[in-house]
Amino acid sequence: MVLKPVEICVYGAEVVCPSCVHLPSSKETYEWLEAAIKRKYPNQPFSISYIDIFNPPDDEEKKAFAERVIEEDLFYPVVLVAGTIVGEGNPKLKDVYAEMEKYGYKAQ
Repeated sequence: MVLKPVEICVYGAEVVCPSCVHLPSSKETYEWLEAAIKRKYPNQPFSISYIDIFNPPDDEEKKAFAERVIEEDLFYPVVLVAGTIVGEGNPKLKDVYAEMEKYGYKAQ
């Protein structure tokens, strides 16, 4: 079975979310998720990227979601797997893994 590449996006900011002061920063969460997912799904076609909500890339979809995070006061980091929100503020690995497994990813 050929897996469809899944994009994981972590939206956050340099400043820690006001409601998340005792949690890791968005960038630290991104680095932790990247390491954990690479260990769980080695050699499987996913990509993971960090998007600063106050300085998003020129990609219209990513820019629009970054604005949504700000406007809707979502707790960041906000983690999306293939466009689906799987966690905000303090994302759980179990939720990220469950969403990836819907696309056929298998732990190794």
